[in-house]
Amino acid sequence: MSIHLIGVLALVLIFVIGTLRPVSIGVLALIATILLGTLVAGESFDEALAGFPPDLFVLLVGVTYLFGLAAVNGTIEWVIDRAVGLLGDRPATVPWVIFIFSAVPTTAGALGPAGVAMLAPLCLRLGERYGIDRRMAALMVMHGSCFGNFSPLNGLTIILRQAAEKNALEFSGTALFFGNAAFNIGLGIIIYLLFGGRALLSRTRGAAVQATVAPAGGPGAALAPDEKAPAQEPPVRTALRPDQAITLVVVLGVAVGALVFDIEIGALALGAAALLHVSFPTRFAGADKRIVWSVVLLICGVVTFVAALQRYGTVDAVGGAIAGIGVPLLTAYLICLVGAFTSAFASSAGLLGVLLPLAAPFLTHGQVGVTGMITALAVSATVVDSTPFSAVGALTLATAPEVERKSLFRVMLVWGLAMVITAPAVTWLVFVLPSTL
Repeated sequence: MSIHLIGVLALVLIFVIGTLRPVSIGVLALIATILLGTLVAGESFDEALAGFPPDLFVLLVGVTYLFGLAAVNGTIEWVIDRAVGLLGDRPATVPWVIFIFSAVPTTAGALGPAGVAMLAPLCLRLGERYGIDRRMAALMVMHGSCFGNFSPLNGLTIILRQAAEKNALEFSGTALFFGNAAFNIGLGIIIYLLFGGRALLSRTRGAAVQATVAPAGGPGAALAPDEKAPAQEPPVRTALRPDQAITLVVVLGVAVGALVFDIEIGALALGAAALLHVSFPTRFAGADKRIVWSVVLLICGVVTFVAALQRYGTVDAVGGAIAGIGVPLLTAYLICLVGAFTSAFASSAGLLGVLLPLAAPFLTHGQVGVTGMITALAVSATVVDSTPFSAVGALTLATAPEVERKSLFRVMLVWGLAMVITAPAVTWLVFVLPSTL
């Protein structure tokens, strides 16, 4: 039995056991990585764990630590109070406000994790204040971020252009941007309709706030359309304390450093959080407990295992076998499928540079349109960032309250797997097939 087959079977087994038993999928993934590396690949212990993602570890710890501080001393609540004052009595528009806010950083050039790291805690808390289903708010954050992935300023577009130039291919950046944007807007509409958008149209903010505390429905439960809530007192707005003002300045500073100057956001957030905690220890008591170690273990474990499969050449072997099929349309679909599945557990940016050269041989023959194929591959490999195993998904999951994190994880996993299955098929129909006519 080849190491590639063993690795794929092990990945399936990890999720089956982790779903049926209350054991961390991250723990199972780390164990599988060690066993596969040392017993099958003949690696040492250190070599087997070489794929552990230190950048993702620091990102998750640093960001959740910083926003844990901002939550403990009331800074986030102060910001949300002001946002509620601006949005007023319009809960039906809040999911789209979240989508648009999340799209701005990536459209301006930031990679998805940097934008989501700063906006997800605020957007999800804003959704909670308006009684928005947390599943809707989380998915709107992630697909809003995906909206701008292929703007002319974004690093993913640059990666694709470099890979295309190396393989003597040309594509339309405008068509790529608008194709990806339209796909994610379509997903946003589906999310809005699936997770309570129609009910929001008949609700006021007062009813939404009442829904979030309704004991029978639990967090975020919606009132019936004909049910009226008591009038709500407007929140008491207080001035910022010195520690809150400094926290707000520090968070904005981290955002500017990451989004404008491209400084590693994880390290920046970690350093800023430690400095705040040292400066105001009494205001931030217990804030370090807000670091979501369960999510860190889950994501880093799975990413380490998938990195091992990439190191052993499993992705290249599958991609090479597909590229040799000789049927251009089938090859195009299967490459998109491999891109979607692998990217759900690994770096989208890294995979785009690997998978595009596999498609180059049949693209140069002109049987499939270059722009259509690149757009289909790019969309398929990035909309799956809504899985909890991508950096974008992990950061979004980490913002959820601990009591809701497990249920949100299941929803994100199911939605992400649905993207793995449907995105390659839909993008193939919409972008690839018309390019052959």
